[in-house]
Amino acid sequence: MPQPGLGEAHILLALHPDHSSAVTATLAGPETSRNLARISLSNRGFQWIDLTTLVLTRIDHDEPHYADQAARALREVGATVEITPSLQEEIDTEWAYGNYPMPYLDRTEIREVSAEAQRIHDDIASGRLTIHCHAHDGWTTVAVGTYEDGRSVSFHGEDYLRQEVTNYGSEAEAVADFHRQHSVAVRPGPAPLTDIEQAARQVLATPPSQGPVPAPGPGVVPSEATPEEVPAYAVGPGDHEALLVDFFAKHEEWGKWRPHDETTIASHESLTLRIEFLHEARHGDNAWTIAAYESPVGERLWHATATPATPVEIVRVLLDSLSEDSWGRGTDAPVTEADLAEASRPLEDAGWPLRVGPRLIDWTAPDRAAGLRFDTSAQAGGSLPAWTVWGGNTADNPGWAIRLSTHAPAALVQDVTVELALCQVHRQLRPSVATVPILPAQASMARPSASVPRTAPRR
Repeated sequence: MPQPGLGEAHILLALHPDHSSAVTATLAGPETSRNLARISLSNRGFQWIDLTTLVLTRIDHDEPHYADQAARALREVGATVEITPSLQEEIDTEWAYGNYPMPYLDRTEIREVSAEAQRIHDDIASGRLTIHCHAHDGWTTVAVGTYEDGRSVSFHGEDYLRQEVTNYGSEAEAVADFHRQHSVAVRPGPAPLTDIEQAARQVLATPPSQGPVPAPGPGVVPSEATPEEVPAYAVGPGDHEALLVDFFAKHEEWGKWRPHDETTIASHESLTLRIEFLHEARHGDNAWTIAAYESPVGERLWHATATPATPVEIVRVLLDSLSEDSWGRGTDAPVTEADLAEASRPLEDAGWPLRVGPRLIDWTAPDRAAGLRFDTSAQAGGSLPAWTVWGGNTADNPGWAIRLSTHAPAALVQDVTVELALCQVHRQLRPSVATVPILPAQASMARPSASVPRTAPRR
């Protein structure tokens, strides 16, 4: 049944330009209609970025499905809802979940599991659920917490697989049992944000860089869009799938091989360089793995990895550099002072502070949101990376990271640090609405402090 006021609202739903599965909702029309549409969308999981823009991000990457449900509901009450062709294609596509740990579930049951995980995530983000401590049980993250209604529960899993396990009569009983089960592995408070959560937080923290805007409704006068520049390390992860497609299009000397649905292999024509891309990389995975060999049948010389939340533009520089001679042949010699100077020169030139410790050498951005770390203890080999290029949070627990082994060429590291230190990404903000006053009900629709992520089973 049409709802008074919503009939004049115009809502455009589109794929987020900086996120492979998130959905944006852009509002136009009279102020009252926009307010009602905003409330309706907020009740369906959208979070507002500004007075005319909302974003839907989910931990299961099933945003197109839920956006379609929101569109149907809004149309039923009289709103005009437009869906862009690219989003409609995603809605109409029947995706299969690769490597899902519960293969006995059908699509509806998988969505039920994800919806419960989403509720838990949202309760933590909004403060309705307080996590007292967490641990790693050897397979995944476990935790114990208390809801604001006093119910204490233990949890198992991360992101779209997190589930309630055990209910307790009191907080003291829950925490005591958690310590009994997990002993020395217990850590206070919630677990660090996963890559999915980090990526979504960045998506919700900044307006979409571009995208379609609906025709303004009566009484709406858009002002000119305001451009902004942000460091390359400060943007969201972007579309890694599109980067892979672009890489093969630009570099014909690389052959493509997809041994199974989850992985694509790129092999250089010299057969001494190999890239592996994991399509459904999650927290703890490496989206990109690079390895260089002394000959087609020789030993591995060096390797590098990049996490799923690494900004696309920085990964692009790394991949493009691999197609040049700068990646070199590698050597067994230890990293020298000249290598350190070459790799870090762009950061030194940009004035990034240097800190030298007993084991770690760090160059950190002035805003402390990114950096380069060299670990001198990795010189002798082992599993520790020698070089870490990072962004977000801290060097010890970064939001994203590129890690390279000891004998990775200093010139290759320098190519990445040039992008890190000097590249500014031009981002066009959406036009503001000049005639829209502050909403009287704005306080009741305040954004939660944390956000919903997005890199789960990318179908």
